[in-house]
Amino acid sequence: MILRLMPLNNFWYIGSMRLLFVADGRSPIARNWIRHFAEPGAQVFLASTFPCTPDLPLAGLEIVPVAYSGRAPYVPQAPGNSRAIGLRSAIRHWLGPLTIPRAAGRLRSITQQFKPELVHALRIPYEGMLAAEAYAGVPLVVSVWGNDFTLHAPANGLMRHYTSWTMEVADGLHADCQRDIRLGRQWGFEPRRPTLVAPGNGGVRTDLFHPAAAPEKKAVILNARGFRTYVRNDTFFKAIPLVLARRPDAEFRCVGMAEDPQAIKWVRQLGIAGNVRLLPVFSHAEMAAIFRGAQLAVSLGTHDGTPNTLLETMACGCFPIAADLESIREWIQPGKNGLLVDANDPGSVADAILEALEKKDLRQQAAGLNQDIILQRAEYERCMLKAEQFYRRVLSAT
Repeated sequence: MILRLMPLNNFWYIGSMRLLFVADGRSPIARNWIRHFAEPGAQVFLASTFPCTPDLPLAGLEIVPVAYSGRAPYVPQAPGNSRAIGLRSAIRHWLGPLTIPRAAGRLRSITQQFKPELVHALRIPYEGMLAAEAYAGVPLVVSVWGNDFTLHAPANGLMRHYTSWTMEVADGLHADCQRDIRLGRQWGFEPRRPTLVAPGNGGVRTDLFHPAAAPEKKAVILNARGFRTYVRNDTFFKAIPLVLARRPDAEFRCVGMAEDPQAIKWVRQLGIAGNVRLLPVFSHAEMAAIFRGAQLAVSLGTHDGTPNTLLETMACGCFPIAADLESIREWIQPGKNGLLVDANDPGSVADAILEALEKKDLRQQAAGLNQDIILQRAEYERCMLKAEQFYRRVLSAT
């Protein structure tokens, strides 16, 4: 199906556009966004910062490594990787920006060859930084992913410089929460330029992520965040014995932690092996069934925008318990459609889990409210139509 964009001076179509995405082509978040434009027939070119073979109908694909991305395997939640993630991130913060000028020359050549009408960089470090350094007059849209401003930007002087430069150059800004639009302006984005607030992956596919026919009856608590430097999994595991003291029937399922030495160590030290299942990484489609098989989902990020897993669990009728962050409050009203906790305090997390397990009416109320929230603010087709209009506004403003 070819989707028509609103007219400027006359009618024109997505299918006739030439778009260049600068993204990590391995990322399901990036692919979900790009697919919407590629499948209707737009001429979509991808400059991937990581080697990849994405299942997308692309008009062209080029690999443009930056920040040593050409050497990094895609193992964000692989067993044994929990400690290595933090070290790799720190090294990239210090050395990664030094690779941007050379990579920008490569991207500039690709832009001149492809002649896109619009360039969209999906994430600030290092895709947005790369696209800003390579800027040659083609309108540039930059997406903010959850912790670009709060974790990566302040890491050191070079990260601050390139974040500010990216915001100054960008013709349009896309973020998954209003907080990051505000922060983008503080980092140099021109307030009069077009903005869009929509999930980073384009939205929730409600044909896949939807409630179960009957709510889960077992006390199953899910942690779907895996190991990331900004997720307090230590707090989550320390909360488990506190919950089991009152609810020995509770079962905790942890995605992306199978065979991870740190997770295994926590389970052994805390004596909770009988109530914890360390699960492998699942495909995006498989995660829908995992969400529907839990009553509660716990998300303890300390640097988050709007986690895609948060929205998907809400769409599946799973009661959300999340860290009390400004961005999360844009989606959750405590005591109405979820609960917010101190991600550094196991007692706070345990109390919220116990409250949600004990209050069936609260879980049912939240499930209904969250269905409406997802349909109105995060449904994929609705959000991507807004993205099309956003592109139009960027092009008309430049």
